[in-house]
Amino acid sequence: MGLRENLCYDNVTQLPLEEPLIVAPETSVRRTVQVMRSVRAGYALICRGRRLVGIFTDRDLIKRILVRRVDPASPIEPYMTPEPVTIRCGDPIASAIRIMFQGHYRHLPVVSEDDVPVGIVSAKHIVAYLVDHYPSTVYNLPPRPGQVQSTREGA
Repeated sequence: MGLRENLCYDNVTQLPLEEPLIVAPETSVRRTVQVMRSVRAGYALICRGRRLVGIFTDRDLIKRILVRRVDPASPIEPYMTPEPVTIRCGDPIASAIRIMFQGHYRHLPVVSEDDVPVGIVSAKHIVAYLVDHYPSTVYNLPPRPGQVQSTREGA
């Protein structure tokens, strides 16, 4: 099978999904950022009970918190992105790539059939998948796209 077929056939559960980092809507901005830093994550899923209600990312931290000089004791809920775009466990990797590309997302929550967050797909997971499945293609890419060697290398 080629790359296109594999991306359409393999589902997102074949990616190295991380267990989702989840905080409650009333969690403070300070605590949310501390938890994100402690596990080296660029996101936190905001859940009310088991239901996903939002996502807070490192971009939100910069654009919504630091620029506005928000009180770190404030709850995270007003600063999250509500009702984030998600993908289901059985959806193909190609769908995740398309959604992430079109929405400029670096993190995409993966939810079960009953909409419970079960993981997160990040850009690094997609790259790892491509490298694992197509190492010669990835490792042989030129440093600059479209670069062509004008002369032969070596003796």
